[in-house]
Order: sequence, then structure tokens, then C-alpha cells
Amino acid sequence: MYPRTEFYEQVKERLIRYAKVDTQSDGSSKTTPTTQKQFDLARMLFDELNAIGADDVYLDETACVVYAKLPSTMPSGGGRPVGFVTHMDTAPDASGTNVRPWVLENYDGGRIVLNEAQGIAMSPAEFPNLLAYVGQDLILTDGTTLLGGDDKAAIAAVMTFAEHVLSHPEIPHGPVSLAFTPDEEVGGLAKDLDLDRFGAKVAYTLDGDHLGFYMDETFHASHAKLTVSGRSVHPATAKGIMVNAADVASEFCAMLPRFEKPQYTAGREGFFHVISIRASCEHAEVSLIIRDHDRTQFEQREAYVRKCADALKAAYGAERIDLSIEQSYRNMKEIVDRHPYLIENLVAAIRAAGIEPKTEPFRGGTDGSALSWRGLPCPNLSAGYENAHGRFEYVPIPSMEKNVEILLHLCRRFGETEE
Repeated sequence: MYPRTEFYEQVKERLIRYAKVDTQSDGSSKTTPTTQKQFDLARMLFDELNAIGADDVYLDETACVVYAKLPSTMPSGGGRPVGFVTHMDTAPDASGTNVRPWVLENYDGGRIVLNEAQGIAMSPAEFPNLLAYVGQDLILTDGTTLLGGDDKAAIAAVMTFAEHVLSHPEIPHGPVSLAFTPDEEVGGLAKDLDLDRFGAKVAYTLDGDHLGFYMDETFHASHAKLTVSGRSVHPATAKGIMVNAADVASEFCAMLPRFEKPQYTAGREGFFHVISIRASCEHAEVSLIIRDHDRTQFEQREAYVRKCADALKAAYGAERIDLSIEQSYRNMKEIVDRHPYLIENLVAAIRAAGIEPKTEPFRGGTDGSALSWRGLPCPNLSAGYENAHGRFEYVPIPSMEKNVEILLHLCRRFGETEE
């Protein structure tokens, strides 16, 4: 049996309560936020922050961002300010409606029945990471929805940390800024976070699998769209006249290097990834994402896609081919490396909580990727959930407890220094 800390009941109760609130975002929506139901959790957090005594609690009723501050406990309000950013939305990959979280105590390492009536179960044979949590208490789903530990496990840890330091003014720390944002799962990337209102000049996001992991390197990322305007005529008389947009789109996809795709790459290897094709004889659209950790190689990938489009223009006419490439986010490492104390403090805090820190290049992006390039250096601490974005998601309660401890150690380190 894993020993419970003073934070056990708080993180457990918070995650269960937050998970029951449907906050799925919608990548096809053009509204801000992409779903209004994200305000349900935003208002819950707003009320809770006021109840625990946080300062400057504010809910942006347009952008759906919640802000709060924890005042310094250092002499004369000193200490280096730091912030924490988590996201409120859950992924659209599995249902987030009628989430029914439950607690399995003292996991024995065997098969877990999530839903007996529907025959839904999970086991270490399919999910080997389960064996890392033998003896621990797990929060799980009923097998019909995601849990939403991504990122509500992080919110539970941050809110428990905030309540603890506000009720224990003897704990040394500098000024702490908190922000809870929408739409991370659909590329929102904290775009509406008001940096002036947030206040801190450096921050950490909390997101990701596996306790004790941190991220200071992400992909450079762009989204590209190739549009083809074809010419349709009856196939009986099409010779020399028809321009089949579907064929041209297929030709473009065939130009992309076969083995430079997500299913063939790992580690620091970049890729091209076609995410959708809509095609008919008259009109076709190919949507793809471009990723690489190395800036030079990333720029070469973008240039290659442009070269492919140019070849199609030469073959079929420039008026028939349109290519747009939009920046999604950039590798945070170029910014974070300019502030080495951010990782030094984080690594020390993880170790102080009794965990050996681990890191690897992250094959994706975080809110911190965008925030770093907006002027808020922002590496990431894992939230400790497992199997995110699906019906087999679970959160070990001790992982949330440990993240509260990590935040306490981290804030102590910031409190000991000045800007």
C-alpha cells in the first residue's frame, strides 16, 4: 500500500469533481473558446480560487481564461516571481460527456474491469505502464469516456498547491501567478493569455504523461494546405481537357518522402503528416502538418513542400495550385536555454520530491511552446496521467500528490532568489 500524504483527499476529490465537467474543445469551431461548456469549469475554478483566498482572481468572460495570484511570503514581498499554466479543455478523441470516474484502491497488478456490463477491461498485457503503479490508488473511467486527467490532474495539483500555501504563510515563496486556459487540445496554445495580467515573467506548464518527466524541447511546427482547382468534363471526351484535382492531390502526396512520416519516425526525427484529403475531379484539398526539432531541417521541410507545389504549378498551371503554410508553434528550447535556471530549479524540485527527473525531446507542442516565443519562457512539468485521450485513461493519485510536492519545492527555490 502506497503511503498517503496530507494532499491525498484534496487531489482525489478535485480530479473527480473536475472530471465530471464536460470541457471538450472542438477543432472545427470558429468561436472563442471553441466550446462554451469550458466556461463551466472556468467559473468553478474562479469561485474556488476566491474561496481559498487567492489574490487578483479574474475570469476573462470573452477568452475563457482564469487568472489568480498567490502573494509572496518573503520579507518585503521579495522572491523571484513564477507562474503555472494548465488547460481546462479535454481532447475530442473520445467522449467527454457523462464521465464517471471511480477509484481503484491498492492496485494489485492484474486485469482491471472498467465496465462489467459492456465487457470493457484493461490489463498490463495491453498497457505495460500499469505495472509501475502496483500498490497505488488509481482514478479510472467506466470505459465509455475519457477521464480528462489531461489536463485536470494538473489543475487538481495546482489548486491543492495553491490552497496549501495560502493556508500556510510560513512556507517561503515569491509571487506566484496562476492561469487556466481553454482549447489547448485543438491548437489554442494559450493564444489569449494576457501576459500583463498574468504578471510573472517565467512560468511552467503542467501537462503530459508519466510522473517526473519534464520537457524543454518541442517540435517546430507548421500546418500546410494545398488546394487544387480541377476541370471536370465527361470522361468520354476528357482527353486533353480534364484536369482531375483528385489525381493532382494524390500526386502531391506521393512526392512526400515515404519514410519521413510519423509511423516511421521517433526521437528527434521530423516528419510530414497528411491529416486529411478532400478530393473530387473539380476540387481537392490536402491538409498536412510539418514537424522537426531542428530549425534548419524544419525550414528545409517547409521549402520542400513549396518545391512540390511549384512542380505541380509548372505541370498544371499556377492558377490551379495554391499552397498556404501557417506557423503552429516553435521549439521552446531556443528560448528556454537562455534561462538555464528554469530547468536547474525544476530538476532540483523533482529530486527533492524523491523522484529521478527524466526528459526527452517532446514529439509535439505545448502551450509553453507558443508562450515561450511570445516572451514567457515556459518549460513543461508532466501532470502524471496515463493513456490520455482515450477510454483507458487513468491517473495514479500519488502522481498528483507528488506534483504538489514538486510545486512546493520549486516555489521555495524561486523564493530564495531575486529577479
